[in-house]
Amino acid sequence: MDKNIRASHSNKLSGYEQVLDYLQQLEHPLKTEIEEVRKIILGINDQVSEHIKWNAPSFCMNNQDRITFNFRVKEGFRLVFHCGSKKTTYENKGPLFKDETELLDWVTGDRATIHITSASDFEDKRNKLIEVATKWIEVTKNI
Repeated sequence: MDKNIRASHSNKLSGYEQVLDYLQQLEHPLKTEIEEVRKIILGINDQVSEHIKWNAPSFCMNNQDRITFNFRVKEGFRLVFHCGSKKTTYENKGPLFKDETELLDWVTGDRATIHITSASDFEDKRNKLIEVATKWIEVTKNI
């Protein structure tokens, strides 16, 4: 990732514009796959929005962050599925839902990740990613 991409974007830019600006500057070997994941998540629900949070594109439902990219992994990228930055009552309980795809790596009851390591790994996980991201947005939209 280009270390010159700034975490603080102008408040004059909409969230959508922030992400476009960020992605235009992003240098990543899986940039095509990152852009595909973005299209998938934005296509889940017409109320899903995006902006830059924690120096990466983040997707929101009802103005609450729900899925955020993480490019700080050695290989590929991670998607962090969460309920925002504040603790929830679900944190110390079991997973929010049964992940039939078995794609999510649960960190806490309200936080999980998916690691994409390559273009072929993304293609292998694409359909399950659509399923689990859709479920995550639905389950967490009112949390």
